[in-house]
Amino acid sequence: MSTGILRVPAVANRFYPGNPDILRRDVEAMIPAFAAPQKAWAVVMPHAGYIYSGAVAGETIARVHVPDTVIILGPNHHGQGAPVALSTSSWEMPMGLVAVDTASSAALLQESGAIQVDETAHRYEHSLEVQIPFLQARQKNLSIVPLVISHISYPLCQEVGAALARVIKGAGKEILIVASSDMTHYESRAAADKKDRYVLQRLEGMDPAALYRAVLDNRISMCGIMPVTIALIAALALGATRTELVRYTDSGAVSGDTSQVVGYAGVIIS
Repeated sequence: MSTGILRVPAVANRFYPGNPDILRRDVEAMIPAFAAPQKAWAVVMPHAGYIYSGAVAGETIARVHVPDTVIILGPNHHGQGAPVALSTSSWEMPMGLVAVDTASSAALLQESGAIQVDETAHRYEHSLEVQIPFLQARQKNLSIVPLVISHISYPLCQEVGAALARVIKGAGKEILIVASSDMTHYESRAAADKKDRYVLQRLEGMDPAALYRAVLDNRISMCGIMPVTIALIAALALGATRTELVRYTDSGAVSGDTSQVVGYAGVIIS
């Protein structure tokens, strides 16, 4: 199923170090030791430059078991490609080549006609790429199912989430979903914190329709609302019963500028 064309890094040396030794050192330093990683259906992780959001991503992925196959859902920041775009190329990353899980990808295409193979959506998109080094650090046999999601309707989120759940149920193995999202963008810390706490409460309530509407109706600039909604729909279909907020912070914690922050949250859905 692979195209034979490698997907090359788009944001190495910008969002994270491109040198594999430095990258591995930095990523491992951001993943704290955790005695008993839990099985989870999905996690929500931020995707900014590592200096800003890497600690949240590391703390989140440290707390869950990372299986061989991970489905990564990220927002489409560039507007290119299909609305629900699957990459079937192998991903060339500084810490090594990452293959696509061809069986799970083929099953997903069978389950939903809304999902299309489209490398264009992935070429410049950073939201999936920045998650991969954290996953590689936790799973040496990593393979991925990479999906970039544009602004889509709630019924389409339901369709894709249900398709993911059916594929995971039929896979005969553990598969983790990673939903990539930052929270409120470029507002004051006070405003961002209020909006993001509101969204995180909807996520804690495990009502994907309420979560989706909370962001859209209130014009909250959470870029990954579609991936997170889809992940929650899939996790609920698989039997998820709880969420856990690992950490919430914002860019001002690093930059010192609290007048224009971006919020970052790590959440486990189990």
